[in-house]
Amino acid sequence: MSDTQDPPQDESTADKSEDALDGEYDPREVEPEWQDRWVADETYAYDEDADTRFTIDTPPPTVSGNLHMGHLYQFTLQDFVARFHRMRDDTVYFPFGYDDNGIASERLTERELDIRHQDYPRREFQEKCRDVCTQFEDEFTEDVQSLAISIDWDNTYKTIAPDVQRVSQLSFLDLYEQGREYRQRAPTIWCPDCETAISQVEQEDKDKHTKFNDIAFDLVETGEGPADENATFTISTTRPELLPACVAVFVHPDDDENQHLVGGSARVPIFEQEVPIIADERVDMETGSGIVMCCTFGDQNDIEWYQAHDLPLRLAIDESATMTDLAGDYEGMHTTEAREAIIEDLDEEGSLLESRDHDHTVQVHERCEEEVEYLVTEQWYIELLDKKEEYIAAGREMEWYPEKMATRYEHWIEGLEWDWCISRQRDSGIPIPVWYCDDCGEPVMAEREQLPVDPLSDDPPVEACPHCGHDSLTPEEDVFDTWATSSLTPLVNAGWDWDADSESFTMELPELYPFDLRPQGHDIISFWLFHTVVKCYEHTGEVPFENVMINGMVLDENREAMSKSKGNVIPPSEVLEKFPVDATRYWAAGTSIGDDFPYKEGDLEAGERLLQKLWNASRLVDQLTPAAQPDEPDDLAAVDEWLLAELDATVESVTAKFEDYEFSKARNELRSFFWNTFCDDYLEIAKQRLSDGGDTSTEFTLLQAHRTFLQLFAPFLPHITEELWERCYDEDSSIHTTDWPTAGGYDADLEAGETAMEVVSALRRYKTENGLPLNADLDHVEVFGHIAGFEDAVAEAMHVAQLDTYDETPDITTEVSGIDLDYSLVGPEFGSEVGAIDAAIEDGDYEIDGDTLRVAGVELDDEMFAVEESRTYSGEGEMTETESAVVVVR
Repeated sequence: MSDTQDPPQDESTADKSEDALDGEYDPREVEPEWQDRWVADETYAYDEDADTRFTIDTPPPTVSGNLHMGHLYQFTLQDFVARFHRMRDDTVYFPFGYDDNGIASERLTERELDIRHQDYPRREFQEKCRDVCTQFEDEFTEDVQSLAISIDWDNTYKTIAPDVQRVSQLSFLDLYEQGREYRQRAPTIWCPDCETAISQVEQEDKDKHTKFNDIAFDLVETGEGPADENATFTISTTRPELLPACVAVFVHPDDDENQHLVGGSARVPIFEQEVPIIADERVDMETGSGIVMCCTFGDQNDIEWYQAHDLPLRLAIDESATMTDLAGDYEGMHTTEAREAIIEDLDEEGSLLESRDHDHTVQVHERCEEEVEYLVTEQWYIELLDKKEEYIAAGREMEWYPEKMATRYEHWIEGLEWDWCISRQRDSGIPIPVWYCDDCGEPVMAEREQLPVDPLSDDPPVEACPHCGHDSLTPEEDVFDTWATSSLTPLVNAGWDWDADSESFTMELPELYPFDLRPQGHDIISFWLFHTVVKCYEHTGEVPFENVMINGMVLDENREAMSKSKGNVIPPSEVLEKFPVDATRYWAAGTSIGDDFPYKEGDLEAGERLLQKLWNASRLVDQLTPAAQPDEPDDLAAVDEWLLAELDATVESVTAKFEDYEFSKARNELRSFFWNTFCDDYLEIAKQRLSDGGDTSTEFTLLQAHRTFLQLFAPFLPHITEELWERCYDEDSSIHTTDWPTAGGYDADLEAGETAMEVVSALRRYKTENGLPLNADLDHVEVFGHIAGFEDAVAEAMHVAQLDTYDETPDITTEVSGIDLDYSLVGPEFGSEVGAIDAAIEDGDYEIDGDTLRVAGVELDDEMFAVEESRTYSGEGEMTETESAVVVVR
């Protein structure tokens, strides 16, 4: 070993230095040094010439703020995969991207600079967005590097970069030529705050407190003829501001009480338009009065009624949620202001029958949480609804971890009601490469060779409309939805492009596609994962990745979602000020993927303790072993071969768990074997065996096991394992580019060895409980259990002068010492008899017959009680029991 930080360049091994591991481990000094070295040395660079590879389609985080705990958790899970496969395979393609176009980047810029995008020319505002995003991206990159995420930073992409813009616009042109895209003036989901169309996937539910208003509509005519004078009916609504947009009233065909209204007409209060009364099965008879008004548009039902019954269009709300001239006296008011004014006026004229509190769920834009509206606008769409079954089948071609997340994917597709709206009325984004003929309106697409283009500044590819010959073309002002671009990340990373010579799409790095893994959160299955499947499937005919790993969300200690409004957000910077990065990574491996889990400092403290244990154990191994690892002896001692056989089993088990993304199980199994079996048991034996001089079998086993442990821990704890690898073995290569351990083929009686370790633990506990030092001599110990071949190891480790072993069990008397009742079951069943039952048990007046307890004249089944037993050894000495043996100290 060398006590210097940098290994010598002219040899792979050097003599050990006795002080190589002196002192305590200081992660605050070690971790930043390795983070810098890994980046500078390009330790994690992707090797295009490697024979085998593993490829990861990493999610590009939205540039909308700083690193949060969800990032820390998600990136760390991805890194477990990357580090494992980098050691298991030849190389790993593990890129990093930034999703820096679209609404999130605009809102960040507006917030940071305290400006509004409407106040600037488009190009000027775009430049401001680029500047702000670059600043945040630089800070974000430093933060991610500080987490030891093994990214190849040479493969970093930005969704606003020219090459990515080209891919995005190529995708648009290809889908248009396939007939999968269309432009249509139709009802659109609209965010009044962001003033843009959004897609169905960008909505989320939000509970809202409002008023349910019962409003009297004048009945003009029934289905049989003119209505009686002053005849009315009641409609209940939470949105009276939509009254000027009312175009019909609907009654359910099975509503016998109101069936006479169908075929008639009604007059809308205040606004006075006369509207038809129509029957339709989509009416919810259980809500309000069972009679509903249809407005263009209040919700999805309104749109369906509008289309099914060919109703007129009345638009009372504009793009900024302001009332239009159709609203008369309420023109210019915001919808919330108009709502209050209309309710007040309805009350004054006697049309408001009742206004009561009401809690319901509304659809809001997930970016700003503003309640959406439904407006008629002209937008670009990708057709989805005709291929729902095909996209479900594509999802079934992938392996899902955990498997249950495939159901979320399928349920989302089954619930789709809209095609994908991909156009946005924003300033920052990738331009839609289209011009329109001013005469016939036909779209003129950019040529592939032009891309990327901006129609607002670039010339169209033709001088006149190919359809009608008109020579005036208007550029498209809209940009793409950000998901229309980030859904192309597999193709972006694989270098998908149009080759003019072959007139076909090609890939610069075809070996990457399809990717081996897509890791992401369950919250964006409907956003990123589904849209990526759609885009890549339509362009290539293949699913874009073979495996999907879905992670859950980080919650606070009360299992509530972290949010600024609740004041329960824990920034990673605070966590990393208190704990080493490796400890946070240990915490991140503490739950099954897919499950939401709470942040608990106790888990990080456990990670810190493991780091110290690993350092101390390494220091002891360093002290006990020679400078260079000896060759494996022809005959390993039984306890050494057992340890290596157990290690083989652990290697195989941990490897299988990494392959199945079961990081929590892998971490826990590895920690338990290292801490309990290796450190607490085997190291004690090794110390004794080496106390009187060298022992090649033990020295070989210690070093072999230590090297293997460092490699197995490396994906979880990259800093300390790298530091120990360099100090202990002084090799030129990083531990993270060494080969993943494989089983050495050792054979031993695992059962006997495990029992022997139980005996060592029992004797250590005996000494501690009796105030004896661990090196105290024991005159005589008897072991009743199978430890054949390990007697000497036990005796040496625990300083036993005489150790006798027996296959049979000793003379032990088992007696019932008590009965423990489950009062949650006994109480409801026996009520007032519980006191008598307790008294009889106290007096010992009961009988146990198999699984039944007879006491105080009643019978209790085995779910209602548990028998407490005491075991007494009648021979000479003090008995202690393990799971597989009885140990007697005489």
